[in-house]
Amino acid sequence: MLEFDIIRKYFSNLSKFNKPSLNLNDDVFFDKKKGLVISIDTYIEGVHFLNFEKPNFVIKKIIRSSISDLICKGVTPKFYFISGSGNKKTFSIKNLLKISKSLNQEQKKYRIFLCGGDTTFSNKLSFSITSVGYSKKIIYRNKAKLNDDIYITGNLGDSFMGLQILKNKIKASKKIREYFINKYYHPNIQINLPNKLLQFANTSIDISDGLIADLEKMINKQKLSYFLSERSIPISNYLLKLIKNKRLNKSNFISNGDDYQVLFTARPDKSRIISNTSSKLGIKITKIGKIISGRKKSTVIDQKGKQILINSKGFVHQF
Repeated sequence: MLEFDIIRKYFSNLSKFNKPSLNLNDDVFFDKKKGLVISIDTYIEGVHFLNFEKPNFVIKKIIRSSISDLICKGVTPKFYFISGSGNKKTFSIKNLLKISKSLNQEQKKYRIFLCGGDTTFSNKLSFSITSVGYSKKIIYRNKAKLNDDIYITGNLGDSFMGLQILKNKIKASKKIREYFINKYYHPNIQINLPNKLLQFANTSIDISDGLIADLEKMINKQKLSYFLSERSIPISNYLLKLIKNKRLNKSNFISNGDDYQVLFTARPDKSRIISNTSSKLGIKITKIGKIISGRKKSTVIDQKGKQILINSKGFVHQF
């Protein structure tokens, strides 16, 4: 059974009289009256991160992943809670010191503060992070408009390539390895974007599961489809060169998730303010497609205008 099937069948009914829960179909809990925004995520070794050989890197990855849920809603994160389940090996003094140091670095970098959490013993390592922010307004899912342009921040695919390198599925030079592994552990989240995003985005989500999977989630309650140009989907020069050298397909690296970039739609007349925001904040923002009528089939086209099949829509939460 898929994640959203479980939510719809067993849990949605429990929240139907609780408006801030947003029908359990968004990234956050949003109490508009109190201006309170909350998100929660769970991370399991071997599922959400490869292993715990570099605890200092893993902690940074999951903190950034968690607060990106608020960022994509137009909310600046302020506080977080962290809970961990592990054993004497994973929570050794050496590892705990590394975890503490990394949390301190992330707090300074993103101006967030630890407020609490929990620890329990388990031979299966996992973490849960609750992120909190304050805002009287957020950008909801399922608010796209027909003919909206589709945008993405940053680049896609670097993290997935890093994972492939860590798994020894792709060979590369030391310099290239280090670049992609760094991108896997240290996603470049857009902490300076939230306030500006509120000015032009109609709907939004962060890219955690994959471009196609998250785009479909973003409009899953609307009778709309999308049109994407593979050529327009931004990738780094490092990834472009590696794809060419290894004779790989770009389409295999753009929708595997773990990017934590912001995916959003906006009216065509918002293009200037989006361009100005990109220049002012130094954030790469790329138009990659358009929202179209649901009577048409969602499509991704290549450089020659031919429809292509994306082999992986992204990570599937299946039970």
